[in-house]
Amino acid sequence: MDTELGSAVVLITGVMAAGKSTVAELLAGQLSRAAHVRGDVFRRMMVSGREELLPEETAEARSQLELRYRLSALVADEYARHGWTAVVQDIVLGEDLSRYVARVHTRPLYVVVLAPSAAAVQSRETERPKTGYGTAWTVDALDHTLREETPRNVGLWLDTSEQTADQTVSAILDNLHAARVQAG
Repeated sequence: MDTELGSAVVLITGVMAAGKSTVAELLAGQLSRAAHVRGDVFRRMMVSGREELLPEETAEARSQLELRYRLSALVADEYARHGWTAVVQDIVLGEDLSRYVARVHTRPLYVVVLAPSAAAVQSRETERPKTGYGTAWTVDALDHTLREETPRNVGLWLDTSEQTADQTVSAILDNLHAARVQAG
């Protein structure tokens, strides 16, 4: 299938191991002209002096996260300005979600929040080659931020606990109208 969205931005967010990377790549592949903008690339570009964001965040770690979000929003807007659909994938939770939406100037803007259960995330974490959780972040702590601090009125929330990545992409495409952020 080749879906045409034209100049647009789609943000795929959720906790670590929610399936953001896989879903974003598959979604971009279903669109007729799309770029996959990986937010973490901007974090990894910081070679020296990088501070990882921890639950007890420092001012410097927050500043670096804000820079990462600004850069990915700018890149997404530029792709859209040139006729592409930018599928942005990053962890954007809590109050950061509303701020990220405000940073993206392109409309239409779609937000998709992948919200599998904590048990599903824990299972996926053990099956993937990279490790996101450990001593600093726990599945339960990030799940709490997702469910208790992230605004529910922004975008399409999907419980993907029992879905394959392909099923999730189908659900996104079938419900894209619900993911659309209203101008304002």
